[in-house]
Amino acid sequence: MFTPKYPTPDTPPTAATSLVPPLTGLVHPPACDCHHTPVTTAPAPAPVPVTRSAVQLTPGTLAVAVAGGTAVVLVVGAVLVSMLLAVAITAASVAICAVVLRSLLNNHQR
Repeated sequence: MFTPKYPTPDTPPTAATSLVPPLTGLVHPPACDCHHTPVTTAPAPAPVPVTRSAVQLTPGTLAVAVAGGTAVVLVVGAVLVSMLLAVAITAASVAICAVVLRSLLNNHQR
């Protein structure tokens, strides 16, 4: 009762068990009955593979990469610091409002 029962593993279909029969002996009729000779074209030349070298950093591109990285770090840092400052100001204002409300409620009961 508590032992697991595993399903039988899936097996890929073979040609004998496939749902779609293989296409053998299929002959297409000609497109037209005009008995002209088909036009043969010369095969296209094989494309020449383009070899690319590894990335080469020149002093100029290295300086640009360093400047870009520094700019990204500064911008992200400024955004994060401003978000932290906004949270701190909000927390301080909520704390001040809580102290004022508490003092008003305590003075009202006396």
